[in-house]
Amino acid sequence: MELGDGRTLHVYDTGSGDAAGRLAVFWHHGTPNIGAPPEPLFPAADQLSIRWVSYDRPGYGGSTPYPGRNVASAAAYVSSIADALGIDRFAVMGHSGGGSHALACGVLLPERILGVVSMAGLAPFSAEGLDWFADIAPSGVASLRAAAEGRAAKERYEASAGEQDPGFIPADWATLSGEWSWLGDVVGPAVEAGPGGLIDDDLAYVAPWGADPARVTAPVLLLHGGRDRVVPNSHGEWLACRCPSAELRLYPVDGHISVLNHGAAAMAWLREHADRG
Repeated sequence: MELGDGRTLHVYDTGSGDAAGRLAVFWHHGTPNIGAPPEPLFPAADQLSIRWVSYDRPGYGGSTPYPGRNVASAAAYVSSIADALGIDRFAVMGHSGGGSHALACGVLLPERILGVVSMAGLAPFSAEGLDWFADIAPSGVASLRAAAEGRAAKERYEASAGEQDPGFIPADWATLSGEWSWLGDVVGPAVEAGPGGLIDDDLAYVAPWGADPARVTAPVLLLHGGRDRVVPNSHGEWLACRCPSAELRLYPVDGHISVLNHGAAAMAWLREHADRG
């Protein structure tokens, strides 16, 4: 899709001839991923009559880079895509950093959003009363602290970091060896052209979002693993206390990836709340 400023946004849409009868759910990908909708959740989507729509965030895949983008910028992209596809109202769902982008859409598009699901999503960097870095794996702390120092420091970090322990627990690795091995299909293409998209993502996470979670009015479901070392559950708990319409489902034995095993149940929740809307 061509944007008004000459940039391109790579969009995905599972809609078909019966798309008009399906609930459109915009998928927001994690870091570093491209935006292909989550294939492991396709069977549940078919059962629930859900149409996936998604896009590569700028700097990933087929989308033109846009240095300086913030989390809130997702709302403008989603709104433009929905307009182009003739979709009036829709829901949003995301994992990890994608959960934060989904929540920002819920804040900024109140007349269009039917529901929000955020799985293992980050809280704003400025979250009052939250020790933002607490319990994050050392590699994640180093990466995000570099981002907090600015683009030059983050670029230096990515140039020298090499392969590091991502902070996954055994349940995460087990999940990655099953149907969620699909994540390998979206990570590889996201980084093959370099770390630009990842750098822009991390800079956005440690900058003001441009959207206050306390202002969301749509129903919100937050899913978090109690043993998550990438985005600790304290982030989900903080968001649950700030979002007036939020429900938190905390899974004590899950980590950052294994929480995705509850995605189908979250979609059923989304379908139910969207039908009420």
